[in-house]
Amino acid sequence: MIEQPPRQQEVMAFVERFAAEMVEAGMPRMPARVFSALLASEDGALTSAELGERLQISPAAVSGAVRYLAQVGLLARERDPGSRRERYRLHEDQWFETFTRRDAVLVRWENALNSGIAAIGADTAAGRRLAQSAEFFAFLQKELHSMMERWQEHKAAR
Repeated sequence: MIEQPPRQQEVMAFVERFAAEMVEAGMPRMPARVFSALLASEDGALTSAELGERLQISPAAVSGAVRYLAQVGLLARERDPGSRRERYRLHEDQWFETFTRRDAVLVRWENALNSGIAAIGADTAAGRRLAQSAEFFAFLQKELHSMMERWQEHKAAR
């Protein structure tokens, strides 16, 4: 392992600790480590080589992790002008973007539940259970919109 200055050791300890929290919440381990490293980087962007060096992982591990993170919308790929190297960058307002995209998932789940209610029948035990689930997701959507508006107001007031 490459010897790191004390401050860098503290940063890497944070990266591993936060990645472990994300793994506990359901994210695969390597994408969680890559995301955490990007989050802790000065400008929120690193190349594959930089990620590999910081995390002591193979190029294949970086590739798989960034593919996953791009698919779930947690990072963007960009090229340095005049270079073939890709940089992986977090979105500017990462958490806002992530939770805003969750709204579309809630809409899809609510719609799927409503089609299930139509298929099963609203007057059955299963239909009532599906209806309660659909109502829950509708409630979450409404609250999420309200919460995101409050966040924008809070951020503007800072």
